Amino acid sequence: MIVQHDFSLIGADGKLITGDVTFEEKNVQQPVVLFVHGFKGFKDWGAHNLVARQFAASGFRYVKFNFSHNGVTAEQPDDVTDLEVFASNTVSKELFDLKKVIDFILESYSPDNSLHLLGHSRGGGLSIIQAATDTRVKKLITLSAIDNFKSLWKPEQEEEWNRTGRIYVKNARTGEDMPVDKTLLDDLNENAAGLDILSAAKKINIPWLIVQGDEDVNVPFEVAQRLADAQPNSRLLKIEKANHVFGATHPHRSDTIPAQLLKVVERSTAFLTTD
Repeated sequence: MIVQHDFSLIGADGKLITGDVTFEEKNVQQPVVLFVHGFKGFKDWGAHNLVARQFAASGFRYVKFNFSHNGVTAEQPDDVTDLEVFASNTVSKELFDLKKVIDFILESYSPDNSLHLLGHSRGGGLSIIQAATDTRVKKLITLSAIDNFKSLWKPEQEEEWNRTGRIYVKNARTGEDMPVDKTLLDDLNENAAGLDILSAAKKINIPWLIVQGDEDVNVPFEVAQRLADAQPNSRLLKIEKANHVFGATHPHRSDTIPAQLLKVVERSTAFLTTD
């Protein structure tokens, strides 16, 4: 029987990280897959819970979590509603949270350090940086990953950002303007070397699968190609006619995984189970 257990940790600035672990109850020894969501994402978005069950059925312990500053609350887990907390997020805060979660799950679920990272979009960029320096990560999969954190807004917005201290990014699903404080830009500028995704990509020395849809308007396929060029030992998998989320939507009202996303899951589990 597949079960899901919840957990919570104290993350950056004392804010709460909420997460869950999905696994086959009778299977004691399972490698861990840690999913890292992207900008404006959260652990229960779309088909994420169905994906978790699919990984669990394939013999993995699947962990996903909400970053402490992603704006999702315990009271409303299915949307970004705490916009002031969302506005104050930074990449360094997310890396702090990611390390906390890794420390927790290795201690709790994987004493033999069998940990794999699976990052989507901005979470893919974070996963690349983490995997470049964290020897506990054994394999890396990135889905629609960015290669530059500053690609998430228009360059001309930075003038306004520096002047007003805040810009707004559009939530394509809801049409809502979501605030982002200048602390994010300051963090990237002050820690530019350590937050350089392409430089980190060159340092990856573990198996790495780069998955990208060729109809992704958020992160063009050329970005995946640049990541693959930065690390020639990686594998690049093109998903034909796939968008940024491989056919998924939120809310997800079906009990099946979209076909393109299912292909991603199947290719990912195959990658993780081969030498």
